[in-house]
Amino acid sequence: MNKVWFTYGVLGVLLASACSRADVFQRAPGPTNSAVNTQQPAKKEDDVLRKQIEQIASAAKGHVGVAAEVLETKQAVSLNGRDHFPMQSVYKLPIGMTVLHGVDAGTITLAQRVAVKPDDFVGPNQHSPIRDKNPKGVELSVGELLRFMVSDSDGTACDVLLKLVGVEAVSKYLGELGISEIIVASTEKEIGRERQVQYLNWASPEAAVALLRAVHERRGLSAQSQVLLLKLMTETPTSAKRIKGRLPAGTVVAHKTGTSNTENGITPATNDIGIVSLPNGSHLAIAIFVSDSAADVDTREDVIARIARAVWDRWSQ
Repeated sequence: MNKVWFTYGVLGVLLASACSRADVFQRAPGPTNSAVNTQQPAKKEDDVLRKQIEQIASAAKGHVGVAAEVLETKQAVSLNGRDHFPMQSVYKLPIGMTVLHGVDAGTITLAQRVAVKPDDFVGPNQHSPIRDKNPKGVELSVGELLRFMVSDSDGTACDVLLKLVGVEAVSKYLGELGISEIIVASTEKEIGRERQVQYLNWASPEAAVALLRAVHERRGLSAQSQVLLLKLMTETPTSAKRIKGRLPAGTVVAHKTGTSNTENGITPATNDIGIVSLPNGSHLAIAIFVSDSAADVDTREDVIARIARAVWDRWSQ
């Protein structure tokens, strides 16, 4: 990875390029402050689609939660939408949003340098390109750490940025957005040390969709931060077989995945949440969590892909 990707010299070019890539996400400008009116028009629940999703979900042999909503029309569907699911790396999205909120407030800069020491590294069984490429440590900018965390799902980058802003700041930011059913409580390193800790970082599918709506409507984010975040979410190479797996080639999906290890044949978390650009010009916010599943990884990922495709088929025209 080019370590000067986020330096002052190229930041303007990056954001200009990102704006051109993000035109599929454009909408009427929303407020940029995080204190917002959280009341929304009533959703139009789709019972037929819900039954189809229930049937697909049965193949996961676990606990499946789904929430999906066309952000412009309020067409919606939910399965176990208020249940609590371990997020795993999905929680890097609210952490990243909090960091960018700090950038917007002027308390952090993207060019700010941060030392990443070996003591910061997550465990050997956790994903961290930073650790693998820099076993003696490295100094990176906040912008580089954001890219590692959001696009590459790097656990070390996540812990360093969470330390930079603080867990309390993430909770405060979510509260200002009116989102109460997303809890960020522990670090990636803590999750790696103790299996049960991952359940402390949880979200409901409906709250995840509310978070995606906030990104889409640019609530709690400046225009530049929104563009950058969507770019990082769109360019992520992780888990392309999930939400994107059965969608038409070329579909723009800005998403964040989350995955746990499998122990004794049970996988606590196989997740994907994202904003899908529909061919009719609308935008679909969708969150799919597969928890405590006895199915293999191909089946779990295909359950997510099939659910996303069912929603696409229902609402894309």
